[in-house]
Amino acid sequence: MTTYGTVPTSPVAGSNIEFLTRATERVKTGLGTRRPWKEMFKLASFNFPQGVSEAVSRIKTNVGYFRMNYAIIVLLVLFLSLLWNPISLIVFTVLMAAWLFLYFLRDEPLTVCHSVIDDRLVLAFLSIGTIVLLMLTGATLNIVLSILGGLVLVLIHAVLRKTDDLFLDEEGLEAGGYLVASSS
Repeated sequence: MTTYGTVPTSPVAGSNIEFLTRATERVKTGLGTRRPWKEMFKLASFNFPQGVSEAVSRIKTNVGYFRMNYAIIVLLVLFLSLLWNPISLIVFTVLMAAWLFLYFLRDEPLTVCHSVIDDRLVLAFLSIGTIVLLMLTGATLNIVLSILGGLVLVLIHAVLRKTDDLFLDEEGLEAGGYLVASSS
């Protein structure tokens, strides 16, 4: 008896399909937590700050608001710089899986031993881990220059992007990058 062309009904196949469906949905919605690129690069929202205190204020606000976008930009610059170092690129690809599951595609805060881990701590841990593991591949100068280049791009954007048109939620509290509704 042949079963060619039939849909398997075993629980293993069903759970695999469920897993793939959930993973696909998380990819679609997970990257949706970043801010829209159109909002980030709206030309009318760029000008020079009046002074150093305004520049520092803009940096703090924009880094908090565009955190996910800035991480994507720095990782993209790093990826492009590693195209000529195959071992580093392989390590970076494996690390990107960790970035996807631990930072970009999470629906809820990361919990370890029943305590919630702050989103900024996850970002710092992944950043340091990525840098250290890539440094072990021998492309140190390339990695340092690409990360510095990405950070310069982020800093320039954060200083020049006005913050008065950003829609910061006044009803909720920002808790580690996740919006928590306040109880009224």
